[in-house]
Amino acid sequence: MRLLLIGAPGAGKGTQAGRLAARFGIAHISSGDLLRQHVRDRTSRGLRVKSYVDNGDLVPDGVVMDMLRKPVLAAASGYVLDGFPRTVGQAKASYAVVRALGAEVQAAIHLDVPREELVHRLLARGRGSDDTEAVVEHRLKVYQENTVPLLEYYAGREWMFTVDGARSADAVHEDIVARIQKLASFTAST
Repeated sequence: MRLLLIGAPGAGKGTQAGRLAARFGIAHISSGDLLRQHVRDRTSRGLRVKSYVDNGDLVPDGVVMDMLRKPVLAAASGYVLDGFPRTVGQAKASYAVVRALGAEVQAAIHLDVPREELVHRLLARGRGSDDTEAVVEHRLKVYQENTVPLLEYYAGREWMFTVDGARSADAVHEDIVARIQKLASFTAST
């Protein structure tokens, strides 16, 4: 099973990805966690991306794709991607690579959360310099401009569905699982 979570910063992608990974025995691959680890470890990649992360901007495609290639290919039993791709360009470039290897996304899940709730969640978690009010507003603007077009891209390619991400984490998880099970039974009958 190869899943992709799409949602604004604060939509609960990390929470749901962790739950889905545990439930289905697949790898949770988070571009944000990998980037933050590189920044904490002060690797050459981390030093290169720190200013992007601190300002709430998207890290250049090539850097993110290089960082994610190995974990995706190592996830033999499947994966749930959290935070990548963030642009249609990233989606197209990564598809070209993973399709040849039979590791392309099978289902895209959109976590839809109202803007006010996103701002509240991001300010409440106070992760660091990337969670100030100005940076949060900028991150949501970047999401709207760059990531929202992914919804149309994936709707035309893979099986995609939207869930109400403003509900409790348990309710969101059970909704996602029920829909994935419907997908599995549908694909098994075709």
